[in-house]
Amino acid sequence: MSSLAASVLRQLESSSDELRLEIGGHELPVTNLGKALWPEHDAQRAVTKRDLLRYLATVAPMMLPHLRDRLITLTRYPNGIGDLHFYQKHSEGPPPEFVETVPVHSEGASGDRDFLLCNNLATLLWLGQLANLEFHATMARVSPEPDAHGLPRDFTGSRANVEASVLNYPDFLLFDLDPYIYRGDEAAGEEPQLNRKAFAKTVEVARAFKEILDAAALPSYVKTSGATGLHIYVPVLRQFPYPVIRSLCETVSGELLARMPRDVTLEWASEKRTGKIFLDVNQNARAKNVAAIFSPRAKPGAPVSVPVRWDELDDLYPTDFTVLTALDRFARTGDLWAGILDAKQDLTALLGVDA
Repeated sequence: MSSLAASVLRQLESSSDELRLEIGGHELPVTNLGKALWPEHDAQRAVTKRDLLRYLATVAPMMLPHLRDRLITLTRYPNGIGDLHFYQKHSEGPPPEFVETVPVHSEGASGDRDFLLCNNLATLLWLGQLANLEFHATMARVSPEPDAHGLPRDFTGSRANVEASVLNYPDFLLFDLDPYIYRGDEAAGEEPQLNRKAFAKTVEVARAFKEILDAAALPSYVKTSGATGLHIYVPVLRQFPYPVIRSLCETVSGELLARMPRDVTLEWASEKRTGKIFLDVNQNARAKNVAAIFSPRAKPGAPVSVPVRWDELDDLYPTDFTVLTALDRFARTGDLWAGILDAKQDLTALLGVDA
């Protein structure tokens, strides 16, 4: 743990409901530290804002490298997961001076807007103070280092400028495994809830994905989504834009569909997915983002998206890892994805084209 994070944890030991955290020369007011953001669930006590800030401060040395230079979408729950929430991509008014932003053309806003980055501990904790319970990050970065020096960094003015820029070139192939195997007590129209039968099938499908990726000499990393499924990442050099990456993911997913037609689906209509694992290739798009590694989720029990080893998938369950329990695991394992950006693969030979 960094000395900066340790200092924050010492300050959070205060019983006061309001504090002014000193973070590397920056001051961050934090309030309502006793507020329950996740209510009691099963045998677990309620998770408060203080718990969230402690979690973020502790995990920051591992989490921040995965968030660095990626556009962040916030999911804010000012009164906890049982109340209203809203999404936020842009900076609404001047943020604290330690928060980095980047101007990006936004078609929805009909112009350029300042998008948030989470590049330091103070920003991470500021977002926690805002009751941002989920950190969703893009697969592409605003920085060209170290493998995209030839790509423009002008993200303003037009959609064409964004599509020509480094923000249109992702660091990963993403395979999002979303089980549509129902628990049985869902309300009409409700999404499938976490259940062991569904997760076991998701693990089976993930292993089949790994066989295909291994045969193509593509190293893969797996994490729990923090909800019901799994995310498989393949780190790649930034040689190809999102449409090419999406097409490759669709090809690989199509191969899996041919092998396991009774178990997986690419169907976009949710009513056609029932009983199967949905392979959501559409997450490989510039406008999309995904729950970041180590991100909490706004689900009962405060689960966390956790990197795992392939050989332990059969022995774990998503609810094993929460804001209150996951830190014990991280103390043992460290960041299992620490080298992911050093394992990037050259796709030119596989695709049979020049970058």
